[in-house]
Amino acid sequence: MVRSTVQQWRMFKAVAEHGGFHQAAEVVFKSQSSIHHAVYKMENTLGVQLVSVENRKTSLTPAGEQLLQRINFLLSEAERMESVALNYQAGGEPTINIAIDNAFPRDLLYKALAIVSQEHPLVRIELMETVLSGADELLSAGKAEIAVSPFMHHYHLSEDICNITFVAVAAQSHPLNQLGREVTLEDLKSYRQIVLQDSGQKKIWGQGWPGSMQRWAASNITISIELLLNGFGFAWLPKHLVTPYVNSGQLSPLALPRCGCRSMMYYLNYADAEKLGPVTRSFIEHLRHLITKDI
Repeated sequence: MVRSTVQQWRMFKAVAEHGGFHQAAEVVFKSQSSIHHAVYKMENTLGVQLVSVENRKTSLTPAGEQLLQRINFLLSEAERMESVALNYQAGGEPTINIAIDNAFPRDLLYKALAIVSQEHPLVRIELMETVLSGADELLSAGKAEIAVSPFMHHYHLSEDICNITFVAVAAQSHPLNQLGREVTLEDLKSYRQIVLQDSGQKKIWGQGWPGSMQRWAASNITISIELLLNGFGFAWLPKHLVTPYVNSGQLSPLALPRCGCRSMMYYLNYADAEKLGPVTRSFIEHLRHLITKDI
């Protein structure tokens, strides 16, 4: 059975950190005699001297030094426990599940999450990477509170959040980039297109160019880019993700007179705004604030 109290731990810690009883009293807003009494009672209860005062200088004994390390840990855990209780009292949800499309800019997502993690450090975040209809499928199944998707969700709430530009690219050494003229749609038919495989169960294939006779499907954009770098085909991929490879000369935009760039609206989808918890609402607000409409 624990015989010392959290209040005694806090007063002892204040004495240790601020170098004396008088200084500790000012920090914790207690009288100096209260601090003396708490530490003395703690020493008496534990049967060991924790604090030594010599020539008006206060220091910790070896036992006090060792105990302080444990007290710091226990006080930290006590504060975490209180934070959890306050979060529940305020209606805060312990976990938020976010389904995010693979093409959505990660830097914006991470900035929003960084702010939320500072505001609600104890809330658990579960991120689920999806492609095409996968995010909305998780939302409909109740496995996500928020879905960032290239599709408007017909049965839930949707708000447009940004336009993402997709550009047709291939390796600089690919035959389509060696023609020395504009690339035609007929040219594209002779080469393999790398398309993204829908992560949803319905496996929608509608994002590829319908005229392509040869296709390979990749489960995410990272694999798509690797296939392009190895010269296996061409693809329309998010401009913000392929720009570093274009700048380094590894990939080149195809010289298409039309359709070289496509713009796709992305949506922030959620089931019921009234049921969203404060942490989820905070994430949504920060994401809205950070994002620009055209990427």
